Amino acid sequence: MNLSNENVLHFRKDGVEYLQFKKLLEYQDVINHAYSLGLDKNYRTAKANKQKLEPEVYQKALKDYEYLCNAIGSKKDNLVKTNQNHTDEVKIVSKKINEKEPDFNLNKYDKTDGLITNKKNIVLSTTNADCILLLFFDPIKKVIANTHSGWRGTLQRISVKTIQKMKKEFGCKPEDIICVICPSIRKCHFEVEKEVKESFEKEFKDLGILSENGVIEETMLDQKWNIDTVKINKIILQKEGLKPENIIDSGICSVCNSDLIHSYRVEKEGYGLNTALIELK
Repeated sequence: MNLSNENVLHFRKDGVEYLQFKKLLEYQDVINHAYSLGLDKNYRTAKANKQKLEPEVYQKALKDYEYLCNAIGSKKDNLVKTNQNHTDEVKIVSKKINEKEPDFNLNKYDKTDGLITNKKNIVLSTTNADCILLLFFDPIKKVIANTHSGWRGTLQRISVKTIQKMKKEFGCKPEDIICVICPSIRKCHFEVEKEVKESFEKEFKDLGILSENGVIEETMLDQKWNIDTVKINKIILQKEGLKPENIIDSGICSVCNSDLIHSYRVEKEGYGLNTALIELK
């Protein structure tokens, strides 16, 4: 199967599969990036609550990261990864902590779901198994960000808070920022109970984008609703000042393509993780 479309290209190189966005490839002299594919790869570096993985499982994850980094011309030891917890916390990465190994499972990035840097040779990493991962790049200020926004993060508008921090800390202008949206669960499969539906209605009531725009739709089942969290992120990013043409969506559903992309809703317990990477060269 090839997931290439108008916005992304599907690559296979040295036993590794990954997606790259055509828009970001226009700046490949400045940045590296990728979104991993393949169920044989798992980018999990710790269990829940930062409990250590079995040594052989952790070593395999390191190898998987190394293969992906090598494929795109990055170095595994330059990786910096969040310890995601569905928060709205976005942190600045000013330097690597570990000199000869990735910055994985560090206390510095506890309960952190977004990373921003203007430093070269730092590879920002987030992971997902249905949640939205967003890569940001300001080609004027040379600033990158990598943000994990599950439905809880979307409710907390972490994508907007990433932009606001890029503005505050680095003087970025929203109209210059490019945002790409990696594969994630889509409206077709993101089915929720009434409590979650009402949380979205309450948080985004000011946007006028809910049922009348098809963002929230009741299913044929009793008390079930499908929500388009990708569309919500697009709208709130535009309201923050990003140009519509600079918000590029992969358009790929992780559940529909669960033979190539890890999906919590499909795999259940023991699910694997994909990763999104971005680096300033």
